[in-house]
Amino acid sequence: MTVQGSENSSRRGRRSPTMGGMPLNDMPWWRWRSNVRSALHMLSDPVFQRDVWLAGVDGYGDVTDAVYRLVEDTWLDNWSAEKYVGTIFRDSQEAALVDTAVLRVLRIMHQAGPDAPVATYLEHPGWPEAVRAARDAHVRMAASDGDDPDTAPKTLEVLRILTRSA
Repeated sequence: MTVQGSENSSRRGRRSPTMGGMPLNDMPWWRWRSNVRSALHMLSDPVFQRDVWLAGVDGYGDVTDAVYRLVEDTWLDNWSAEKYVGTIFRDSQEAALVDTAVLRVLRIMHQAGPDAPVATYLEHPGWPEAVRAARDAHVRMAASDGDDPDTAPKTLEVLRILTRSA
């Protein structure tokens, strides 16, 4: 993954394009932020999980895909989101909420196994707590970016298109 250089900076006097309401050049690693937000969005929405993941609707991946997007580039499974304040996360509160969500989701993934059926996650006794933690982080990040946290999650193809279009 490449980080945008200063020639694409939003500080040059031209308006930066947006994804949702979020300026693409606003955060140095906005593509990583977009992946984390996408994962948290899906992990925080029990109706989406039931109607899409449990129903096997194509285009959104599954729980394992969401966890992978949450930690793939960031290594949040190895260190704190605090490391990325000012690059992926706007402040320490946002980072702390993400850390809490990551820890709760990863605990369940390690217990259930990465290839477990969706129902195994949704029926896990710790899942409601993980969903709440993901929701707290998702709402905070969406609000920081000027987005409505209650819109439906985007498909993975839409996410790929949006993160490719800078």
